[in-house]
Amino acid sequence: MKFYVIGDVTVDHMHFLEHIPVAGEDITPTSTVLLPGGAGGTMAFHAACLGHEVTLAARVGADPFEKVALQNLRRAKVNLEAIQFDEHIMTSTVTILVTPNAERTMISASGANRLLEVAAFNAKTLENNDALIISAYALIGGAQREYTQTAIGLAKQKKIPVFIDLGTGAVNDAGTELLGMVKSADYLLMNQLELFRITGKDSISEAVGHLGALGLQTVVVKVGAHGALLWTPKESELLEGYAIASVADTTGAGDAFTAAFAHAIMSGFTSARAVAYANVAGALAAMVVGAQGTALTHNDIFERLEQEEATRAARVIAKQTRSGKRVKPKDLPKPVEAVKAPSPAVKPAVVAAKPAPSPEITEEPKKRGRKRAS
Repeated sequence: MKFYVIGDVTVDHMHFLEHIPVAGEDITPTSTVLLPGGAGGTMAFHAACLGHEVTLAARVGADPFEKVALQNLRRAKVNLEAIQFDEHIMTSTVTILVTPNAERTMISASGANRLLEVAAFNAKTLENNDALIISAYALIGGAQREYTQTAIGLAKQKKIPVFIDLGTGAVNDAGTELLGMVKSADYLLMNQLELFRITGKDSISEAVGHLGALGLQTVVVKVGAHGALLWTPKESELLEGYAIASVADTTGAGDAFTAAFAHAIMSGFTSARAVAYANVAGALAAMVVGAQGTALTHNDIFERLEQEEATRAARVIAKQTRSGKRVKPKDLPKPVEAVKAPSPAVKPAVVAAKPAPSPEITEEPKKRGRKRAS
């Protein structure tokens, strides 16, 4: 299948420190890496690694950082014909300060990203794609917003599914104004903090209900180690997270989740199974340093998901057996749909890092299980 992705590409300059320095302090990092990143670039990278033909629309500077920002995309054979080059503004950079307890401080320079020119938008290229995937950073301002809104309008006209992933920076910049620009999405994805800020609500149930009232049909809320909440007008379900031994770096894990979710939906998974699949992808991405630290393949994600489902089914059987109850098929976790595995992609180098604790959620979601909306 063919995916058209719009979003930022950046160079992430990561410094691992014992503590965040105070004003005037001069400290030496324990290690430093320079890696490709950006929500748009990372989603495009993972979608290509999952076997799709991907076109990425973004803008970079004509500078040395451009080679770093696009290196993994070139290796994964992402189509870069929609990439624009700016002779005057540098490629976007993000300086990330990381402490041993996973506290992160980020300094973002939007650079050329915001200047993505709509005049260069090729409607025929988008029309030849099966899905449009957007990072909401492409909607927060500048010429990039017009480009992205034009693409969304055309996709809706041509009945091309639209996936939009929010971002904390995008929500912080645009606030509730962003709602008007993303409510036409077929699939809207975000984390819990972004959900609260974009809706102005302070509970998950109220917030997703507000999104439903605006006409959204499928909302996915990532809730860290707990997994992700799937909401539609007819049902809501918390899909458990995929447990890993330790977290190395959460940078880009949400983007890997979104790319995997779009892949699963377009491959014929139900929405619930697509979320379960994406949970595995996000967890695997968090095991290495860097937004594009590992190339996720369909086979690897799918096999781990099958193992997880089998383990959960065994737990249910053991529990029912101990209680003397008869195990019924409806009590077992539903199996994952089989899909054809796309071809694998090249794997970039992986950078090791110290483990970081899993993020917490402020509102305890309901246990896994479907519930029809009232």
